[in-house]
Amino acid sequence: MGALSEIERHARILPDTVSQTRNIISQARASMHVVTSDASPSPYSRARQNLVVAVLAFAGMGAAFMQTILIPIQSELPELLGAAPADTAWVITVTLLTAAVATPIAGKLGDMYGKRKIAIILMGILVLGSLICALSPGLTGLIVGRALQGTGMGVIPLGISLLRDVVDARRLGTSIALVSATLGVGGAIGLPISAVVTQNFDWQMLFVLSTAVAAIAMILIIAVVPAAGTRTGGRVDLGGAIGLAIGLVGVLLAISQGNTWGWTSAATLSSAGIGIVAFALWGWYELRQENPLVDLRVSVKPSVLTTNLAAVAMGFALFSSNIAFPQLLELPDAVGGLGLGLLPASLVLMPSGLAMLAMSPIAGRIERSVGPRPLLVAGASVIAVAYLVCVFADLQVWHIAVVNTIIGIGIGLGYAAMPALIMNAVPRSETGAANGLNTLMRAFGTTVASAVVGAILAGATGSNMTSSFSIIFVMGLIAAIACAVLAFLIPHGKHRDAAADHDVAPSEADSAAHTEGSKVLPLNRH
Repeated sequence: MGALSEIERHARILPDTVSQTRNIISQARASMHVVTSDASPSPYSRARQNLVVAVLAFAGMGAAFMQTILIPIQSELPELLGAAPADTAWVITVTLLTAAVATPIAGKLGDMYGKRKIAIILMGILVLGSLICALSPGLTGLIVGRALQGTGMGVIPLGISLLRDVVDARRLGTSIALVSATLGVGGAIGLPISAVVTQNFDWQMLFVLSTAVAAIAMILIIAVVPAAGTRTGGRVDLGGAIGLAIGLVGVLLAISQGNTWGWTSAATLSSAGIGIVAFALWGWYELRQENPLVDLRVSVKPSVLTTNLAAVAMGFALFSSNIAFPQLLELPDAVGGLGLGLLPASLVLMPSGLAMLAMSPIAGRIERSVGPRPLLVAGASVIAVAYLVCVFADLQVWHIAVVNTIIGIGIGLGYAAMPALIMNAVPRSETGAANGLNTLMRAFGTTVASAVVGAILAGATGSNMTSSFSIIFVMGLIAAIACAVLAFLIPHGKHRDAAADHDVAPSEADSAAHTEGSKVLPLNRH
């Protein structure tokens, strides 16, 4: 009986021993993978990597250019379309709304089905939307086309995520900085181009140009960008997409139309209320999904949440100047402006976009040396210094050119840091969705800035225009300081690289062991 009991005891211990051994082996596999996954060289040649970065940057600039394409003729749209100003405003608003909704959804679809495939689809939709705008003589067709154009903004976070799968780790920071900067570069360069086109050709030629740029970008993505990276697959979280869309449209519509509808009107309050309720229900729903559209558990990690809050603040700081400076340059001298025409004003502001572009290699080197967190602090601090000058200086044309360029430098540093911070904190399988959400947070900041600055300027008269601009610059300064503080509070140090969470899964048992063991694995900072 004693021998039999001993055998039974060992029989009970044996499965646990086997399980522990399997866990140790699996952890070793995961550890080896984590150490080498990001440090290993890219399978693509240096020339191919450079070409991929250039194509993704071109696609991003094309999508960003689309957003500013109508700015030069915005005030003329009622006459051109034979419609009321409140109706033509939807030509601008609808693009903002569809871009906000499409960007995080496109990021998640890229993680699931391949970032290259979704990027090609987005550029195809942008081509279609541009064609509809070019051929449509009326307001309805233009609104439909502009809604389709807005989806193209999703190509920027997808492109950033693709870089992690294609580019060598030592060159990743510079490449991210370049593609991320296209959010600002496309608009800054696009403004004078749009002004020249509208002054010399029919206004619908703008959409012919947009069609050509999007078509070229789509062809280049097909020809150059490889289908790299892992695909998680699974079913589309349709409920999450619908809930997110209702929430975003409700809140952003209230913010963007508050000046027109009235901030205390039934329409504004109802829209905001529907959006907030939808977000609450959406969050409850997402937390109960196996494969949610937005993984809220990842999104509320301190490193991700703080970075996204900093993105809102930086978006506000960026767009405060984007609205205030053109107004200040173009207003007549009699009301405190500088009296420039549209094209000269656009040329004064263009160096800001070129500064963002020029900062890409510098930002990449800084990120490799000190990490993305100090880079974001530095970028926000540079913007704060620029706004400080605006608050105390009697601005002339050359002052604005210099200050706006300094803001461009700060934005270039900040926009290079945020994707790196996000990708350092999320699993490789979540990079598309996480970057999409971060891009949405930047866009949310710009939307809030547009509404607040627009309300301030709308209530200003000739006698108090100068004080109104001072208030705007103070608000930009506060937003930049808030961004710097939030950036400083982002948890620093190396985080676990969860790239292997989905890349190495030889069996269910190994996957479980990997999840358990990877909690102590360090992240290779890019």
